Amino acid sequence: MANTSEFGESSPSLQNYASAASAVKLASLGLIMGISLLGNASLSLLLLKDSSLHKAPYYFLLDLCLADVLRSAVCFPFVMASIGGGSSWPYSALSCKLVAFMSVLFCFHVAFLLFCVSVTRYMAIAHHRFYSKRMNLCTCVSVICMVWTLSVAMAFPPVFDVGTYTFIREEEQCIFEHRYVKANDTLGFMLMLVVIVGTTHVVYIKMLCFVYDHRKMKPAQLVPAISQNWTFHGPGATGQAAANWIAGFGRGPTPPTLVGIRQASHPGNRRLLVLDEFKMEKRIGKMYYMITLTFLILWAPYISACYLRIFVRGAPVPQLYLTAAVWMSFAQAGANPIISFLFNKELRMRLRACFPCCLGTQTPMEPYCVI
Repeated sequence: MANTSEFGESSPSLQNYASAASAVKLASLGLIMGISLLGNASLSLLLLKDSSLHKAPYYFLLDLCLADVLRSAVCFPFVMASIGGGSSWPYSALSCKLVAFMSVLFCFHVAFLLFCVSVTRYMAIAHHRFYSKRMNLCTCVSVICMVWTLSVAMAFPPVFDVGTYTFIREEEQCIFEHRYVKANDTLGFMLMLVVIVGTTHVVYIKMLCFVYDHRKMKPAQLVPAISQNWTFHGPGATGQAAANWIAGFGRGPTPPTLVGIRQASHPGNRRLLVLDEFKMEKRIGKMYYMITLTFLILWAPYISACYLRIFVRGAPVPQLYLTAAVWMSFAQAGANPIISFLFNKELRMRLRACFPCCLGTQTPMEPYCVI
């Protein structure tokens, strides 16, 4: 009788705990989904609407936002349905494979795209002349298509049971079934993901070393002469003053003979990376590195749990840790817009300019300041 009463008392408490846990999971995932859809859709609309953002770094950011929107709209509702169904998969096995395929596809897409972006960021700093000539819309589209192709190649083999897509009750999602290494065929996929993320950080470290080494170098030429009334003397002085102004060393008012010339020149035609462009490229590189670092931080706990399952037979992963790790990987879909606006002043200024009714008044941004 005592045992029966204890079981009867514990059963309602366990049910209440399970109901509360499910409610917390649904609320948190709904919040992540809302932030992801709203943030990525707003950033995508800004990148499409503002013509000044139609350049290589932001084409990649647009693709990243659209992929996160698709992940939130396609994968997260099925996770919420499995939670509402009592941690079970209420659909067919084929639909489970399709959802798992989409989840893995979007994960590898982010990893491959961030690696390609890191390479382009290094080229923008270290080989700006080549970058300005080659990184046009067609090149960006080619890189994005290559990234999607590689992502499909990584996510597609388990559809033919090379690796297993199944519903993992502890994770509330359809994903890889990671088994012990001797009976495992998903180790290669996990190793590829870690290698790509690690190589991306190596490229950023190389770019940081390049910037640090060149910061210590002395300038090859003296600072060009500055004149307030543009009265230069000597053979070719006026032409040299004009060249200095066009190259970005001009100070003071625009010379009368050059009014409209500097503004009309296309940035892609410049051979040198002037100070303003260098600051812009470094700012964009910082934004993308923070996105890469956030991807690593949010996915690292889940990847660690996967490796523990692979290399340690019967390794017990605490349920609370596993749930937190899975939800951190979900949160990555909504983190990119927040990081982009926090670490990119240009995006914040263009957002205020494009949506003045929502964000208050904004002084029109001038391409050049007059000192």
